[in-house]
Formats: sequence, C-alpha cells, structure tokens
Amino acid sequence: MRIFILILLFSPIGLLAQEALTLEQAVSYGLANNYQIAIAKRNLEIANNNNDWGVAGRYPSVALTLNNNNSFVNQQNPAGSFALSQSILNNNILPGIEASWTVFDGYRVRYTKAQLERQAQLEANNVQLNAQQVVQNVVLAYYNVLIQREQLDLFDEILALSRDRIEYQEIRKEFGQAVTFDVLQVNDAYLNDSTSYLIQLNTLNNAKRNLLLAMGVDDLTLSFTLADQLDYEAPNYALEQLLQTLEANNIQVQGARIQRELARSQTQLAEAAKYPTVNLVGGMTYNYAVSNGSLDLANGETVEINNGIGKTFNPFIGVQARYNLYTGGVREIQIENARTQELVADLSLQDLQRNLTNQVANTLATYQNQKQLLALTGTRIDNARLNLDIAEERFRGGQINSFDYRNIQLSFLNANQARLNALFNLRNTETELLRLTGELVR
Repeated sequence: MRIFILILLFSPIGLLAQEALTLEQAVSYGLANNYQIAIAKRNLEIANNNNDWGVAGRYPSVALTLNNNNSFVNQQNPAGSFALSQSILNNNILPGIEASWTVFDGYRVRYTKAQLERQAQLEANNVQLNAQQVVQNVVLAYYNVLIQREQLDLFDEILALSRDRIEYQEIRKEFGQAVTFDVLQVNDAYLNDSTSYLIQLNTLNNAKRNLLLAMGVDDLTLSFTLADQLDYEAPNYALEQLLQTLEANNIQVQGARIQRELARSQTQLAEAAKYPTVNLVGGMTYNYAVSNGSLDLANGETVEINNGIGKTFNPFIGVQARYNLYTGGVREIQIENARTQELVADLSLQDLQRNLTNQVANTLATYQNQKQLLALTGTRIDNARLNLDIAEERFRGGQINSFDYRNIQLSFLNANQARLNALFNLRNTETELLRLTGELVR
C-alpha cells in the first residue's frame, strides 16, 4: 500500500473523465487542490527568492543622490573681507553617486547566507509535511468509502435473505403450515433490515462526500466509483528496519534537524558581533551653485551679483571601520541566549526522536495484533456462513424457528462487520506506520 508521490510533479487530474477512481489518482487530486499545500509552496517560493547572496549582503550597494541646499548670508563687516557687508542668496544643486561595500563583518554574510538556505529547506519540509497530512487523509477517506460500500453490500445480502424468508412464510401460510404470527416476525425482520440498509446507504454517501472534500473537490455531488479493492496481503515489518527508515526519512525529524541548524546559524551571527566591521566607501559629487545678492565694498561701491555660477567636482574614496568596545554586556547576553536556544533545539530533536521511536514500536505492535485479528475474523466469517447455510436448510425443514434463524443471521452480519472493522483498522495502522517512517510521501 506504499504511495510514493513526487511533490513537484503533482497536477490536477480529470476526475470526470475517469471510469473508476484509483487511490493514487485520488491522492494526486488531493495534493493538487489542497490550500495548505498551495500556501506552503508560496512560502517556499519566497524563501527561495530570499536565498541569495545579495540578500545576505555580499555585494556592494550603489546609490544615486541629489541634494538641493538653499542658504542666505547677511553679514556686516565680515572678518578678513574687503566688503563692509554682504547679502547673498545661494542655491546649490548637488547630484552624486555613492557606493559602499562591506569587506569584513565577522563573516556575518556567510552565516546569513547559510541561514537563508536552511530557511528555504525548512519551507520545503513544510510542503512535505502538509502533503503527508493530505495523503493520509485521502487514503483513510478512500478506504472508508470501500468499507462502507462493503457494508452496504452486506446489508443488501441480508435484506435479500429476509425477502426470501417473507416469500417462504407466505407460501407456508397458504398451505396452512404457518400462521400470521410467523409472517409478522419475518416482516418485522425485513423492516429492520430495510432500515439498516437505508442508514448504511446514507453513511456511504457521507463517506463519498468526505473523500471528495479530502481531495479538494468543490462539487460534493460528483458521482464516482472506486477502482481499488479492500482486501490485500498485509506485509510484514521489522522494528529495526522501521526505526532506521524513521531516522532517515521522517519529515518531522528532518524539520527538527533544520531548526537545530538554524539555531546554530543564529549563534554564529551573534558571535560575529565580536568582530569589527570594515566598509569600503567611494563615490563622487558635483556641486552646481547659483548666487544672487550684493557686496558693499570699503571704498563705498556696491557690487551686484546676478546668477553667479560656481561648479565643484568632488570624487572620494575611503575606508570606514567600526568596533564596539563596550555594549553594556548586551553582546555577551545575546551570544549566551543564542547558545541556549541551540541547546534547546538539540534537546527538542532528541525528545522528538524518542517519542517517535516509541510511537513506531506501539504502532507496529498494534499492526501485528490487527493482522492476527483479521485472520480470526476470516475464520469467524467462514463459520458464520456455513452456520447460516445450515440454518436456512433447517429453517425450511421446520427444525428451527424464526427466532433462531434470525439470531444466526445476525451472527453472520456481526462477523462480517467485525472483519470490515479489522480490515479498516489494519489499513489505518499501516498508513500511520508509513507516515511515521516518512514513506507515505516521497
């Protein structure tokens, strides 16, 4: 019953075009239409976009600048000037280009890039985690429909037997071998069986709608049939092999490992604050100045300045370095907290592994027990079927009454229902085993 799904390739399928819906088709349809998976995939796209050296700060930044400065100067007897007073309005336009490149920051860029990579891995893990839940829901809903369909067939068989009993008792009454009480008894059983059939029919329709919901189908009135069968040869599993597979493939464990690595990256970023930051800066500016005003000279003359133009070109390049000598202990606290968070992430991983190991062991024990129960229900059905055939012959031969025959009929019904429940529980438990070991979704 292993279902291997390549997440990147799932796409909608034409459900209406299918003569019979297989389990793999139902799973593919559910993966293609699930909103949570769609959201997780969009978050993955964002994380992949962020996983870039430019976002991490590896490359220089270049900016165009434009400043407009206006000033008014009004001075009397300016020192060191040949003018007695001056009143000048200056208008400056300063376009320029500036570049800054961090050449060293304690390897912060490298650690940031590693953190972005792990963030993308975590989002990819979330896609798989959502897909796994969808697969499990669809599988269980699919097999529930099969179970309810088998139940309906069983009630139909019982209803047919009750219908035959009515006809048989009616014939016996005509020949004086049965009374009205006998006919009423078989009619009462037929009505009970009819009620059970209608209830089961409604249960089957509900199960079909639940399957369509799990598949993400909007039209819950869509009619379909299922191609897969309920019976199967249950495989054997070994605990040691399951635990090895869990360690390698379990999606939750993989996510916890990524969280631990993210915590490690955060510690490295906090430790990078102990190093200086060195930036290489450069650029150029161009100053275009227009002046208007007047100068009162010492000789009594007044000089008018109209649209006096000045031009200045200033290229520059340099190095900026910064190192925090003292932060009040904040830097050390942040480093210590980051290391503690890293320890917490590691402990969380170990705790998760321990719990999952226990879950696998318990689930395997339940699975093995349910295999034995299923085998017993098969033997029980064989006995109940033989008993029902014998009871029918004895009933027609007048050796047993209607009450005894009904009890045997109900025993046959109960034996079949027990088998169906055991089979569904076995499917459910195996699906859980595959989920725990990461084999449900590939």
